[in-house]
Amino acid sequence: MSAAASMSAASYARVPGANEKVQLGLIGAGGRGRSVMGTFVKTGQVNVAAVCDVYSQRIDQARQIAPGAKSFTDHRKLLETKEIDAVLVATPDHWHAGVAIDALNAGKDVYCEKPLTLKIEEGPPIVKAARVNNRVCQVGMQQRSGSHYIQARDEYIKAGKLGKITLARTWWHGNGAHLMKSPVQEKPSNLDWARYLGPVKWREWDPPQYFNFRAYLDFGGGQVTDLLTHWIDVVHMFMEQDNPVSASASGGVYHYKDGRTAPDTICVLLEYPAGWTATFEATLAPGITGAGVEMCGTEGKLLITRGMFEFTPAGRGAKPIVVKSPREQTIEHVENFLDCCRTRKRPNGDVWIGHRSAQASHLGNIAYVQKRRLNFDPGLEEILPL
Repeated sequence: MSAAASMSAASYARVPGANEKVQLGLIGAGGRGRSVMGTFVKTGQVNVAAVCDVYSQRIDQARQIAPGAKSFTDHRKLLETKEIDAVLVATPDHWHAGVAIDALNAGKDVYCEKPLTLKIEEGPPIVKAARVNNRVCQVGMQQRSGSHYIQARDEYIKAGKLGKITLARTWWHGNGAHLMKSPVQEKPSNLDWARYLGPVKWREWDPPQYFNFRAYLDFGGGQVTDLLTHWIDVVHMFMEQDNPVSASASGGVYHYKDGRTAPDTICVLLEYPAGWTATFEATLAPGITGAGVEMCGTEGKLLITRGMFEFTPAGRGAKPIVVKSPREQTIEHVENFLDCCRTRKRPNGDVWIGHRSAQASHLGNIAYVQKRRLNFDPGLEEILPL
């Protein structure tokens, strides 16, 4: 679609009134899509008007939450529905860019699950589509709206209570979303495998590559883009810097010999121009769990998870200060998006922010695949060889 046509699409996009429900379409009705759709419904501010998926069983499951929703198997048909104000994109990662750009060009506001992109080069075109069409585009990195994340940033990071921060440690072990089992072996007759593959090269039906797509680099970026993206975004939010200049990584498929191509164990190191580094560690080894971010400074350290944060001043015998999260962050993030749909402000997890956090994660994956340290110029947005 040309820029002129895109502007035309944006010009007739409806802006919901202050007391009017947002008409929402869900594209991608898997477990995560249905969960976040349920969060939208809980706000009392939306009506789910349409649901789209390549697997009819998942449409039926979503319509149990939204019984009045129309059904679609092709997202382009859903986007032709004029009454739809906004869409929730919860497809596998390889469809994020195409669906998001189509939705923005159709004049819809977009809430896209992270990572925003599967490939590093996909980010700038999505940002452009959001800006050209004057659309709200929120990326599902819900910590950006989390009350205790904002409190920790303002009271401890911005206030300088950690001193000079030199290291941000992040980790996420044992995430079950990367260990999904295939409930069936034969392809269901109501699942459009060719449509699911979309931009990915053809291969015959393979149950794990559908039901456990995060374990395959053709469809997702493994633990790095699925999990590091969340945590590196927290670090970017705290440090007010989102432009790593180098990346290195190591890991492999050490335990799960099940055909996966994404590593089950990975370590990533990112370096930033203001003189600090960020690390990420993840393993799917059985029995090892836990996730968090630790900001390490000369005057203290700050540990933060989705449930709490803990500040410990430097010095022997210092007592930590612990603050618990007052609310679940996804509903805070959804409420922020819906408010922006009405006010036309940029949301907390704006598309540019989502692009930058995905970009940092992609650098880690590229370093892993190429088995080398990368130098990167975020201004040029290209990888520079040593």
